[in-house]
Amino acid sequence: MLSPLVHFMSGLPRSGSTLLAAILRQNPVVAEAGYISPVAPMIVKLTSVMVEGEYQTEFDTKTRDRVLRGVLLDYYGKLSVPDGQQPMIIDNSRIWCTRLGLANALFPGSKVICCVRDPVWIIDSFERLIQRNPLLGSKIVPIERRGNLYSRIDYILAADGPFGFCWRAFNEAYHGDMAHNLIVVDYDRLVNDPAGTMAILTDTLQLPAWRYDFERVQFEEPVAFDQNLNSPGQHIVRERVGAIPRRLSIPPEIASRLAGGTFWRDPRKNPGGATIIA
Repeated sequence: MLSPLVHFMSGLPRSGSTLLAAILRQNPVVAEAGYISPVAPMIVKLTSVMVEGEYQTEFDTKTRDRVLRGVLLDYYGKLSVPDGQQPMIIDNSRIWCTRLGLANALFPGSKVICCVRDPVWIIDSFERLIQRNPLLGSKIVPIERRGNLYSRIDYILAADGPFGFCWRAFNEAYHGDMAHNLIVVDYDRLVNDPAGTMAILTDTLQLPAWRYDFERVQFEEPVAFDQNLNSPGQHIVRERVGAIPRRLSIPPEIASRLAGGTFWRDPRKNPGGATIIA
């Protein structure tokens, strides 16, 4: 089998990465693409052994790259694709936006797909997810911060919160020197024009042409992962791709505070030449 091509997925939470992965997996050469994997944090922890402490002299560049590449490739193991086709792995982690240089060093030419969405609707989606549990027991927010909607949102927006960290990481990547490696996929474009979105993405990733089925999207829900966070249904993917109109469930002052956060939709604000699908 040919050595796999490796790309990455990152970006903002509640922005369609699970949906996009499910669609991509319809293409037979995409052997792996799914919800968040442990590969990136494993690699980051290993790099600390390689650059500090008593073992740092044991790792030259070739050894380092071989070991770290092996973490990803061995995690996914044997890949199943049609004979003669080069398999593709798309590893998903919010951390990749903070490690563009490392990703490119290990897998030269790799792209990082960044799923993004209007922050107003991301926060609304978080709150709706939490509210599905009538006891408000979702571990997305620490128990001491679950008292009311305002304290929950303050935590989600904080620098180390589930949105705040990803927002800073995405901005770091988007405005950095390696922004040309990014493919930014706007959630609204994905659900309103899935065919156009996938045509651009398929071409940019140099995937074989494929007729994606947007009426029968299938994805094996990571039930254990979601249950561990007391957030069942967090990664549910609907069969049919499309926008579902709904009203905001967060107060107007919070929506106003988050308004105007879709800077990637303005071509004048793309200094690094990222590929934008919006």
